[in-house]
Amino acid sequence: MTFSLPPQVNNAIRLLKDNGFEAYCVGGCVRDMVMKKEPHDYDITTSAAPEEMKRVFDGFRVIETGIKHGTLTVLSDGMPLEITTYRVDGEYLDNRHPDTVTFSRELKDDLSRRDFTVNTLCYNEDEGIIDLFGGIEDINNKTIRCVGEPDKRFSEDALRIIRALRFAAVLGFEIEPETAKSILKNKDLLSNIAIERIRDEFTKLICANKVHGLLNEYHAVIEVFLPEIAALRGCEQNTPYHIYDVFEHTLRAVDGIESDKALRLTMLLHDIAKPVCKKTDENGQDHFKGHALVGSGEALNILKRLRYDNKSVDKVCKLIAIHSLPVPNTKAEAKHFLNEHGVENSLDYIKVRFADLSAKANPHCQDERLKRFRGFIDEITAGNECFTLAQLEVNGNDLKEIGITNGKAINRVLSVLLTEVIEESIENKKEALLKRAKEYAKTQ
Repeated sequence: MTFSLPPQVNNAIRLLKDNGFEAYCVGGCVRDMVMKKEPHDYDITTSAAPEEMKRVFDGFRVIETGIKHGTLTVLSDGMPLEITTYRVDGEYLDNRHPDTVTFSRELKDDLSRRDFTVNTLCYNEDEGIIDLFGGIEDINNKTIRCVGEPDKRFSEDALRIIRALRFAAVLGFEIEPETAKSILKNKDLLSNIAIERIRDEFTKLICANKVHGLLNEYHAVIEVFLPEIAALRGCEQNTPYHIYDVFEHTLRAVDGIESDKALRLTMLLHDIAKPVCKKTDENGQDHFKGHALVGSGEALNILKRLRYDNKSVDKVCKLIAIHSLPVPNTKAEAKHFLNEHGVENSLDYIKVRFADLSAKANPHCQDERLKRFRGFIDEITAGNECFTLAQLEVNGNDLKEIGITNGKAINRVLSVLLTEVIEESIENKKEALLKRAKEYAKTQ
């Protein structure tokens, strides 16, 4: 197998080799090239020690990214290249970082400490692919396998536990049985990892194409940092609309929506409060009254704990709060919905409802209503039809000029005018609106 490397990468490897050192692209970039994917970035591994690297790249901008661990970032024609010395790691007392690092001249020493076989592949244009741990075979077999002993790899860096799931989900691979067994055995080591690192890997995991199977099989791993989902398993939904328990419904709903962080998190947490809101009537039918609003509050706590950004938190909580609202059935109802929730959230509400329905007993029961609502939104926005106070042809100053000066009265009158415009009982024209405002003011 031969690949064409970017000139900046080739040049860096060539400079190291011309100075008597070994140098290869390594890890994810080589894995991606083997899988005929475009690499996002290129990492280089070399037998050159950090001080030797600095001499080789004299004249380049060099950033001492992690010089203690042998890593420098070299800027080559605007491309940042992370270059790391072959190394042997000492003990990992914190399940994340080695206490000591010893530099090596042997490529195998460096590759043997890496996480998964598919990430041990090396390449340069002179020697082609170097595959010391069966990475190509595992790529061909679509397998995630630890390098060496899985328990050792996961005890060294427990983040690898969630990374294994992420790679399996994103690449569409299966996890090799011994690696899988070790993941479940060592799952509690994740408690030692910074939640931000777990969050980033988890986000990539749930945004993969199909995650139902992985989340179901490894739910115990997810429950280490998201214990609230445990209550969803076995929470039956004896209603005419559901055929799955809340957990199975949730996983199917996650797969049923596009790969967007906020939307995937919404579906993961949209029914998080169902277990606490569940009531069963005398006929054995279950009800989950108020679960959307309660769930929005629970989601807020969860997402804050996982340290998601405020914009995502606000969006997810809003969508969960509104996800079970009735679908607007007329253009006027659509305008009221847009007025209260905004265009973006309304469009996402439709996506959420479709995903929710896809995991129910009759997945097409409200398709036409949702499609009609989407049609209303398109028609309203394309025609710039009025559904907000800002779009009214009168404002507070106009009302003051006709003698309505009290602040509360102004707000009340504007609200009435907007409602009547939305419901098409009056045109959104200044003269007609002011006339109606005077009439209404007299009745108050």
